[in-house]
Amino acid sequence: MGAALKLVEAPLAEPAPARSILRFITCGSVDDGKSTLIGRILYECGAVFEDHLEALDRDSQKFGTNGKALDFALLVDGLAAEREQGITIDVAYRYFQTARRHFIVADTPGHEQYTRNMATGASTADVAILLVDARKGLLPQTRRHSFIVSTMGVRQVIVAINKMDLVGYDEAVFRSVEAEYREIAAGLGFESITCLPVSAREGDNLTVPSPNMTWFTGTPLLPLLESLDVEPRRDENPAFAMPVQWVNRPNLDFRGFSGTIATGRVSVGDAIEALPSRRESRITRIVTAHHAHRHRRWRS
Repeated sequence: MGAALKLVEAPLAEPAPARSILRFITCGSVDDGKSTLIGRILYECGAVFEDHLEALDRDSQKFGTNGKALDFALLVDGLAAEREQGITIDVAYRYFQTARRHFIVADTPGHEQYTRNMATGASTADVAILLVDARKGLLPQTRRHSFIVSTMGVRQVIVAINKMDLVGYDEAVFRSVEAEYREIAAGLGFESITCLPVSAREGDNLTVPSPNMTWFTGTPLLPLLESLDVEPRRDENPAFAMPVQWVNRPNLDFRGFSGTIATGRVSVGDAIEALPSRRESRITRIVTAHHAHRHRRWRS
């Protein structure tokens, strides 16, 4: 008679912990390296497929600004005009993930005439990465973008002082820009400001500590993004905020201000304040989808 088999129930595997989502924006002045930084991170994370790399190599030969080397900015700048001019015009959203977190990044333009697009990207961000060219320091657009992300409610800022390879990885240059930025940002209400010396083109301090800047003992950019606490804060009555994207004036009898409501709610008769002038006005009419709402309340 055969031996009896004893069935043992295997313990159920523990479910994998849910990975949180971090939404962040890259901003700063033109040519500070925003698109290059995001493209390089996508490459370092393995988020670029083989066929994309082949296309990137071809595009780099045609549109690139790094000679025969890969131009990582082309992974993000997808419009033909962006590639031809070497600038970012529209907001480019990219998704990628690591073992610890999901990310949605909004790469925004640095040119002054596209500032309204930058404000749109900032309206949904948890964190702002503000890029500064180490050779040029803080520029007017750097200050303007800092003010906008503060107005949109972003409370955590990472200042990526970029192109350190072009200043010989000089610590003194980094410390000077860091001190100047902390001074101008003192009144903007940020809860945390973290300054990092990086080279987006060379990959220094993006995913691992850079051997070229052993004097910097902080956390590289991607591990820092993985560790940030971005738990939403409950606000039962958030303030109304809407970045104006278009002044709509189809005829002499109508002038409206168009945009997407980022937070809060508004109704006819409410007092509002325009920033940065702080000029007050009142809502006389709300127009959506060809209909005017004289008494309705509108919210995000």
